[in-house]
Amino acid sequence: MRKQDEFALDYVSGLKQALDLVPTEQVAALMQRLVDAYRGGKKVFVIGNGGSAATASHMACDLSKTILGHGPAGDRRRFRVMALTDNIPLVTAWANDVCYECVFAEQLKAWADPGDLVIVITGSGNSRNIIDAVKMARTLGAHTFGLLGFNGGETKDLVDEYVMVPVDNYGYVEDIHMMLDHLATAYLRSVVSDG
Repeated sequence: MRKQDEFALDYVSGLKQALDLVPTEQVAALMQRLVDAYRGGKKVFVIGNGGSAATASHMACDLSKTILGHGPAGDRRRFRVMALTDNIPLVTAWANDVCYECVFAEQLKAWADPGDLVIVITGSGNSRNIIDAVKMARTLGAHTFGLLGFNGGETKDLVDEYVMVPVDNYGYVEDIHMMLDHLATAYLRSVVSDG
């Protein structure tokens, strides 16, 4: 067997083992929270740094559009989902003029209302801008949900609910967070299609 084949098999094996550690009741809670937000006409804000920022953007796209399917959606109600990572001019303005730690919290001040849902995606759970965003969301009366890795860091004790990927491998954590986006989107699409 080639070295590359062994490496690939080891990675996939580790990813499968990591996936088996994710509590299904936490995944079900994520799906239910999204259904509740959709049915309640609430907004959803998604945030993250680095690879998690890319997942946040992907998740906002999936929840906003993919739940509607490929054809014309007619008068089906839209889901108002925004990745606070996507407005680069605004993120860099806050970071440059005030501080990087406030780039998400300040956006939430402008957009979040009581009952809205804030999803934070973080491997370590210790990024200051994520922690500050969760605190701001709670102050504003929004519900907070974390897609976490490792041991959840400081964020674990701040969010209302979370899905934990309890492994110390960023690749596995980020892979599973993306899978959770696709799983939740597929579930929500089935709910929206059923009315």
